[in-house]
Order: sequence, then structure tokens, then C-alpha cells
Amino acid sequence: VNSETQLKRIVPIITTIKEKYPDQILSVDTQNTAVAKKSIELGVTIINDISALRTDSEMAELLADNPQIKVVLMHMQGIPRTMQLNPFYTDVIAEINDFFQERIDYCLSKGILLENIILDPGIGFGKTLEHNYDILNKLEEFSIFQLPILVGVSRKSMIYKLLGGGAENALNGTTAVHAIALMKGANLLRVHDVKAAVETVRIFNAMQNQ
Repeated sequence: VNSETQLKRIVPIITTIKEKYPDQILSVDTQNTAVAKKSIELGVTIINDISALRTDSEMAELLADNPQIKVVLMHMQGIPRTMQLNPFYTDVIAEINDFFQERIDYCLSKGILLENIILDPGIGFGKTLEHNYDILNKLEEFSIFQLPILVGVSRKSMIYKLLGGGAENALNGTTAVHAIALMKGANLLRVHDVKAAVETVRIFNAMQNQ
């Protein structure tokens, strides 16, 4: 949707949350510089760009001018309308890592700080079921960049296509995948079911602290 529609939808939400919970960290999912700029003005501190700054040429400049802002660079083969039309990789892990390296180099060339970059392998974005589980199984291979890894698998088709049912029945599978992702090196989880995810993280942290 266009920037005007995005802003109409999210500005009231951001404003309300920041009024009630001023210290809450907020992210906005957008590929549009105008939307990102307004969001930053309202107190958002993470911009999640599923195009990894490839859609809007002005996004990198905005982020460079706001060094307090983190940016999520997500891998996606193709665009949302076409990404699931026969996605193909010779080596999905190597190709995602090559993509990350190219995007990191681009960000640095534009003045974005390395410590502000978060990487998302884009599970479900231009990947088959097999690709998604290969990514999950080898998630630690993205740690070569020594940057935070974000994983978004909540109720995705990789879970319910394997287990049956639909997204509404995928919470248990989501929790299992979250636990695996954490054990494989994920630093951030993008979720729908906050309570279940927080409990998973607490159990993982207790195990790590032993």
C-alpha cells in the first residue's frame, strides 16, 4: 500500500503506545522512507525493511542520518507477489550469506553503522518448505557476520503444511520452532503469541545460565 495509507494506519497506533508505554521499544515494517521518517519522529527505533533497503533509494540516507535507529535487513527472493513462484537456490545458505554481505557492504557505504544492522534470513519469503527447514537447521551459519539474527516463523506455512491444519492450529509448532531457532543462534523472534514466546525464551535462558 502507498505511504499515505501506511501512515493513516500506523500513526495512531504508534502514538497511543508511546503515550501509554513511553519506554517501549517499537519497530515499524516498511520499505518507504516517508513512513520510516514519520515513525522515527514518533519514537520508533527499529525499521524492518523486507527489501533490505532495495525498494526506496532514500531509506539508507535516512538511517545514516539517524544513528540511534536499528535496521532489519531481510532476505527475499523476488518480490511478495512473485516470491513463491518456484523459488530456486543452488545453495540456499550460501546465497543468503552472499546477499547479507552485499547488503552490509551497501549499508556501510551509505554511512549506516555496522552495530545498527540486524539480519533476517526471511523464512517463508521466496523459499520452499525444504529451504525453510534447511535455514532453520543451519541458522548458526549466519553468525559469521557477528550481527543479531532475527527469525520470524510465527504460525507460518512451514509449520502447518508439515503438521496439518492451518495457521490457527500452529501455536504448538511455532513454539517448537522458536526453541530450535534460539538454540541455533537466533537473537530476536518476531511473534504473534507473545506470552508463549516469552515463556520459550525464559526456558532457553534458564538452560543457558546453567
